[in-house]
Amino acid sequence: MKLARAIHFDESDMRVFASPARTGEWCISGGFEFSDWTEADLAGKARQAFSNGWFGLETGGRVTFVAVTQVEPAEIETLTDLLARHFVTYYGAPSVDAARPVAAEELAQMADLCADFDPNTLLTVARELTASGVREAYRSIEPDAAGLEQFAIHGDLDEPGHSH
Repeated sequence: MKLARAIHFDESDMRVFASPARTGEWCISGGFEFSDWTEADLAGKARQAFSNGWFGLETGGRVTFVAVTQVEPAEIETLTDLLARHFVTYYGAPSVDAARPVAAEELAQMADLCADFDPNTLLTVARELTASGVREAYRSIEPDAAGLEQFAIHGDLDEPGHSH
């Protein structure tokens, strides 16, 4: 199973997001944060988080780029609990047990998104408000195309099937 981790190429995320994600933390889309937003909410750093931010599961911060990597089943359990606790703390879910199925679904959606990409593929998200709610679009950047050898998170880019 694959998920994605926050990756930084420079300090820009530290400036553009009110709460930046930590390098290497597991991320999901986190579009749930914007489900009831209106145009009036889209100002300054909040607009940047809405427009292009992935959600860090440990910090609740945002990041522009994530890199696809393998995740262990035991880590999924821990991440599900982290997100369920976030839902209790920030969204008024009645309990971690009640929030766990929603958290598990968020992680499953991210795993589905990452499933078709090779390890170290970069992903970006772009959101916009439409009449029917928030629309998310994803873009991938192949590891070879981006010259990411120095940024590899896990794995070896010299695996069979990778050309340089």
